[in-house]
Amino acid sequence: MMKKLLAFVFAAFLASSVFAQEAPDALIQQVTEEVLDIIRKDKDIQNGNTQKAIDLVEKKVLPHFNFPRMTALAVGKDWRKATGTQQQQLVGEFKTLLVRTYSNALTGYKNQKIVYKPFKMAAGETDVLVRTEVLQPGSKPVQLDYSLEKIEAGWKVYDVTIAGISLVTNYRDQFGQEVRNGGIDGLVASLVAKNKSLESNLAKADKK
Repeated sequence: MMKKLLAFVFAAFLASSVFAQEAPDALIQQVTEEVLDIIRKDKDIQNGNTQKAIDLVEKKVLPHFNFPRMTALAVGKDWRKATGTQQQQLVGEFKTLLVRTYSNALTGYKNQKIVYKPFKMAAGETDVLVRTEVLQPGSKPVQLDYSLEKIEAGWKVYDVTIAGISLVTNYRDQFGQEVRNGGIDGLVASLVAKNKSLESNLAKADKK
């Protein structure tokens, strides 16, 4: 469930940076509708071309996410134990993990629709929550909320909450256990291994 719905997290930002300075709710709505229309028409992605989905995510999605902050939140208190080099490694591997995991979910798009909830933002506010809802044929609606912050480059997503479950905190217990078992280097090694496994599985899927 979470993997499929997180496809919308990335799909919502598959557009050019021309939208970066818009109000956060307008950014999400305009880009989401444009991108979902593209996915509906893209037969390669619909037919399971995960490599094409990965390429799309890497080129269009990543600039709209604050991966250093996402990684720091996911690692939690152990983030302060990491050296600068280790932090860079963690950000890179966590980014790769999310891209490879959820690019595959884009191929499972099945005419879901997005409802945008009322949004209010105080003047000068730089940290906001944009609430949406995913309508799925034959299933109950699922709440999908975006946490965004405004930095010099514009509005960036630093967390997504799906049906009450935060993306970054969803990884925190797992990452904490890896650090307890093998330190920061152990967490990096674990992420590297997971990414290699995902890469292998996606390669096999594309050959079918």
